Amino acid sequence: MQKKRVAVGLSGGVDSSVAAYLLKKEGYDVAGLFMKNWHDTTGTISGDCPWHDDLLFARLVAKKLDIPFHTTDLSEPYRRQVVDYMFSEYKKGRTPNPDILCNREIKFSLFIEEALKIGADFVATGHYCGKDKIHKNGKTIYRLLAGGDHEKDQSYFLCQLTQKQLEKAIFPLADISKNQVRELASQLGLATADRKDSQGICFVGKVDLPSFLQQKLEPRKGDIIEIPSSYYKNLSASQKLTPGEDCLKQAVSPYSYTPSDGKKVGTHNGAWFYTVGQRKGLNVGGKKEPLFVIATDTENNIVYTGQGHSHPGLNRRGLFVRKEEVHWLREDLRLEEGHNGEFLVRIRYRQPLQKATMYMREDGLYIIFHNLQRGITAGQFAAWYRDNELLGSGVID
Repeated sequence: MQKKRVAVGLSGGVDSSVAAYLLKKEGYDVAGLFMKNWHDTTGTISGDCPWHDDLLFARLVAKKLDIPFHTTDLSEPYRRQVVDYMFSEYKKGRTPNPDILCNREIKFSLFIEEALKIGADFVATGHYCGKDKIHKNGKTIYRLLAGGDHEKDQSYFLCQLTQKQLEKAIFPLADISKNQVRELASQLGLATADRKDSQGICFVGKVDLPSFLQQKLEPRKGDIIEIPSSYYKNLSASQKLTPGEDCLKQAVSPYSYTPSDGKKVGTHNGAWFYTVGQRKGLNVGGKKEPLFVIATDTENNIVYTGQGHSHPGLNRRGLFVRKEEVHWLREDLRLEEGHNGEFLVRIRYRQPLQKATMYMREDGLYIIFHNLQRGITAGQFAAWYRDNELLGSGVID
């Protein structure tokens, strides 16, 4: 019987290196495939794993494991589908998640096409998550599961995958911890055993975000306005939650500010360089507690801030996902219009799962949390689970 061929996305890191080893050990016909997705170093922090170093380490691992090694250059589609999207979102005052977009558009789309060209039946990555399948109504359904190492679970980054993409995927690190991966790499003498994990933007690396964004977004002086905590006690009755269906819209609506609601405490170089919850980069001193960004207005170039970790402007009860942005990996469990259900939700990587009630309405999905959530940010992804299975996701409006 002919062995199934798996193309492993060798990134030059320890995770994909051990994933390749485990697959070969299981008897697969393994090939390494390196993606070159970014060449520009504008805004990147010096010494942060440029792609040519990644390529060298990937080659060394392939040689050590005695597997074929291939490369592919996907930099143009990566720029169009991931980086240009980033610039567009930041310009609107939203905060995108390029890693999730990269997985959806590149790693599990174009990469699969490249893998098929070298005769692969499946693709594999070093993500800490799992997969299995069930049969329902005569159909095979693939399930995306949280990784066994809950501290490292990366299922969130794959929240936009489809059944077709998941069908072709293998995750060898599903039930292994990061420490075990490091130990195994060291025992095998892999060049990546002690290499630091990559940080920052997928395939770009760690960046100074304002410098990176200045490639397309020009600096522009604007005001930093501090909103006092007392502002929220003085909200008019029309701004407070009321019973009934209107409560949903009120619960997910961000606070809206004007400069007259607070006072000017400093200046910034462009509202699009800031995101909700951000503390660093404001450069405003003389406060009892640190300032945090609570909202940005890119149209009028204003950054609104609040003082202290417990500032009310940092917390919200819910969020909204437009109908066209709602994505179900498990279509068979889709929440139909007019219905609601209990789910576990996270709005950022490594956030503990939060209990929430989800309401599907004509205009989109309303997610109301049982507890207030800090730093709900437009442009980021909310992902929902039941038990340890990721069911779907959507872009926060």
